[in-house]
Amino acid sequence: MSADGIDRIVIVGASLAGLRAAEALRDEGFTGRLTLIGDEPVPAYDRPPLSKQVLLGQVTPDATALPHTRDIDAQWRLGVAATGLDLSRKAVLLADGTKVPFDKLLIATGTRARPWVNAAEAALEGVLTLRTADDAEHLARLLDARPQRVLIVGAGFTGSEIASACRERGLAVTVAERGQAPLVGALGGVVGDVAARLQRAHGVDLRCGVTVTSLEGDEAGRLCRAHLSDGTVLDADVAVIALGALRNTGWLEGSGLAAGPRGIAADAACRAFDHHGIATDDIFVAGDVARMPHALFGYQFLSLEHWGNAVEQARLAAHNMLADGPDRRPHLWIPAFWSSQFGVNIKSVGVPTMGEEVVVTQGSLEEGSFVAAYGHRGRVIAAVSFDHGRWLDFYTGLIESAAPFPPAFTGVDRPPPGTSTVPSGFPDPSVPSHGPTVTVSGYAPSERRITFTPAPA
Repeated sequence: MSADGIDRIVIVGASLAGLRAAEALRDEGFTGRLTLIGDEPVPAYDRPPLSKQVLLGQVTPDATALPHTRDIDAQWRLGVAATGLDLSRKAVLLADGTKVPFDKLLIATGTRARPWVNAAEAALEGVLTLRTADDAEHLARLLDARPQRVLIVGAGFTGSEIASACRERGLAVTVAERGQAPLVGALGGVVGDVAARLQRAHGVDLRCGVTVTSLEGDEAGRLCRAHLSDGTVLDADVAVIALGALRNTGWLEGSGLAAGPRGIAADAACRAFDHHGIATDDIFVAGDVARMPHALFGYQFLSLEHWGNAVEQARLAAHNMLADGPDRRPHLWIPAFWSSQFGVNIKSVGVPTMGEEVVVTQGSLEEGSFVAAYGHRGRVIAAVSFDHGRWLDFYTGLIESAAPFPPAFTGVDRPPPGTSTVPSGFPDPSVPSHGPTVTVSGYAPSERRITFTPAPA
């Protein structure tokens, strides 16, 4: 029995968040039995290189393994998926029919790629998604074969990074995006228009405002063409489906946890809510699958698909699993992410998707090197940079201090005269978009939009 009375901790999800949580538990002094469960048969690996260096042949998929910061002395159950959760008996059910009991549980099951809508078309040779190391290895082999044209369905960050790798390889690539511009779901239309110019300047056949209605195969079952909503028929021998991610919560259906397509609802200490909205004391969540309120963003529930968030949430969850109530800490990490595409380094801090307005504070959109600040209800909520990232720590400070929007500058590198705020240009939130890195749901406590109606006597 561990000194704190906890003998068995189970982590479902053996990728980045799961591994870092396991290491943090040992750092925090946990000496009991530790089990990590993962549906992939390989140890944890880094996913960001899969759409960049792996596709360019700079590294192999097996070189993306995540380094261990310490020995965690754990039992690894890899290659077997969790299929259910028995809350009353405190056990995780596995696909092989076994049960893994726990005293405390961390759920870090992350996301999976959204598949193509037609299963028969998705099974065509040359049609694939990119999420796992196997996916990246498969796509790299297809690109090595010099296809005549690569079709990318969706221009979020993954789709755009794949398009960049294809162009760097000298391959013809068409990107079909139902929104007005690439990255529009994550950064809005103003910045998305810059991303569109960037793609076209690098030879991408970018088609916005259209969808792919069907994929067609030849007699041998190989992809040969795609049909678009504008009536266009496009020859292509590789199609990468980049329509965003689905949170891995299906195995929790009927478990009693507040889990659904938007993730697992939790409090700021990473404690999962049950379906009554009560925070559990023995089940925690971390990483892409978590959905929790953030004090700096109006207590909105945020689901963050960020590498850094997975690491910070995992460490925090590990601490809070072992801590007494007064010693638990809230999750206050400022969302931040980066992307490299078409020779440009794109960085973001805060929650751009909450921004109603945007203003260019440094550089210029026309030159493609700038910082844009986003405003929400009169305060700075986020900032995005294209090849201008050295100032983002400053904008992080503005977000943390709820600085007024638009920001006032008295120092160097001030924006040009006449710069003004404009609508940020995000699509209608009721319409799914490709590639938001932060999903905002719930409501701010100050908004009285809920009416309680008692049940009839």
